[in-house]
Amino acid sequence: MSRAAAPRVWQRMLSGRRLDLIDPSPLDIEIEDIAHGLARVARWNGQTRGAHAFSVAQHSLIVEALAGRRLADPRWRLAALLHDGPEYVIGDMISPFKGVLGNDYRSIETRLQGAIHLRFGLPRAVPKDVARVIKSADKVSAYYEATLLAGFTEAEARSLFCRPPQDGPEPEWFAPRPAEEVEAALVARFHALDAALNAGSQEPAIAG
Repeated sequence: MSRAAAPRVWQRMLSGRRLDLIDPSPLDIEIEDIAHGLARVARWNGQTRGAHAFSVAQHSLIVEALAGRRLADPRWRLAALLHDGPEYVIGDMISPFKGVLGNDYRSIETRLQGAIHLRFGLPRAVPKDVARVIKSADKVSAYYEATLLAGFTEAEARSLFCRPPQDGPEPEWFAPRPAEEVEAALVARFHALDAALNAGSQEPAIAG
C-alpha cells in the first residue's frame, strides 16, 4: 500500500535558496529575494490606479521613511523597512481575508518574520514602543494609498486606518513605480541601513 507523498512546504527563490514555510531558516533568506518578491506583490489586490501596481516594496520604503521621523536607531528603521517581509513568500493578504484564515496564517507569518529578523541581526520581536511607531506609519501609508490609489473616500479611510497627520507624506510618494525600480530602491535602502547598523550607532530608539 503506497503512502501519499508529503506535501512540499518550501519555495525555491531565484537566488537558489529553498525556504521552508513551516520551519524557515534565517540561512535561506536573502535581501535580494525579499526585494524581488515584494516589488512584484501588489497592495490592495491590485485594485489601484496607475500604470503599475502599487507594490509592497514601495509601501515598505514609505513606512520606513515615515517611521524614521521618530526612530533614530538604524535597527528599528531596518525593522520598519522589513515589516512586511514575509509577504515575499506568502503574498499580501487583504485584512478581511486574514481574518477568515485565522491563526494558521498568523503563525506562519510570525515564524517568517522572526527568521527574517534573525537573518539581519534584529530581535525576533521588536520592543512594543517601536512596534507602535511602525504600526502608526503603516496606517498613515494605508490611509494615503486608500484615498490616492484605491478609491476610498477620506471618511472611509479615516474610519478604517487613521486620521492623516498634519505633516503627512507628499502625495508624489504614492505614484506607483515600476517593479525593477522599486526593487533596486529597496535593496539600496537596506544596505544603507545595514551599514549604519554595522557601524554601531548608539542613537536612542525613538527620537524626540
